[in-house]
Amino acid sequence: MNEKHLTLRVSQLNIIINALLALSKIAIGLLSHSAALFNDGINNAGDVVSSVIATIGIAAGSKASDAEHQYGHERLECVAAILLSGIIMVVGIGLFGDGLLSIVKGSYHNRPQPGLWALVLAIISIIIKQVMVLYSRWAAKRSGSVALLASAWDSQSDVFATTGGLIGIAFARVGYPIADSVAAIIIALFIFRVGLAVFRDGVDKMVDRACEDAMVEQIRALITAQEGVMRLDLLRTRTFANRCYVDVEIAADGTLSLTDAHTIAEHIHDTIEETFPAVKHCMVHVNPFRDKKL
Repeated sequence: MNEKHLTLRVSQLNIIINALLALSKIAIGLLSHSAALFNDGINNAGDVVSSVIATIGIAAGSKASDAEHQYGHERLECVAAILLSGIIMVVGIGLFGDGLLSIVKGSYHNRPQPGLWALVLAIISIIIKQVMVLYSRWAAKRSGSVALLASAWDSQSDVFATTGGLIGIAFARVGYPIADSVAAIIIALFIFRVGLAVFRDGVDKMVDRACEDAMVEQIRALITAQEGVMRLDLLRTRTFANRCYVDVEIAADGTLSLTDAHTIAEHIHDTIEETFPAVKHCMVHVNPFRDKKL
């Protein structure tokens, strides 16, 4: 299975799971008198929208280059990731406000005791979502998809939110209804923090941030080890969504023929792109060697 099919399959699976969880939590939340579970179901319904956005971003970002977009469409994944981050942060702010308002008004006293099914469904939901987190992260690492990674973080925030709901339901069942509101506030802060991290990652990839230091050093070592390279004059990298661009200037013997100099540059170009799958394109320029001390 190629990277595009893997990312699309994971996104579609997320949509199905979130839709089933949303419907079951909303229904059980109403029947079991659990506001926490009902709100968690609304959160999962928002995840369906998030997964749809991620799927659209992945599909759009995978489109081949055309005359109007000669460098491809990968940055559309970044747009999807930024939209996802906004949804995550809005959910966090909403949960925070609900929990705080419940405590201030004291409305938690009027809530009936949640039913046992609410507790059971919360536990099942945590297990399912955590499995999806691990699977989505694996798929995102394998495919390099920023939108899929954002979706994984979104699922992780759901685990935190549902855990908070589980704690609230459990304590409400033993006579502490305020625990539901306190847990909602704490988990809301975690959710907002996750959304902020996803936003920063998406923006970094939109503004051509340099590649990871470890990768840059590996590229540097690879270039200097090539036959014919007398000096590395320049090495610049930039992230382009989930891919990287590399610009290289090397110094070679100034007496070489144009053909020989081109052969050295071509070998470096091919070696970098073959060694680092994340590199979409490498540009190599050859300068005549001059002793900088002179």
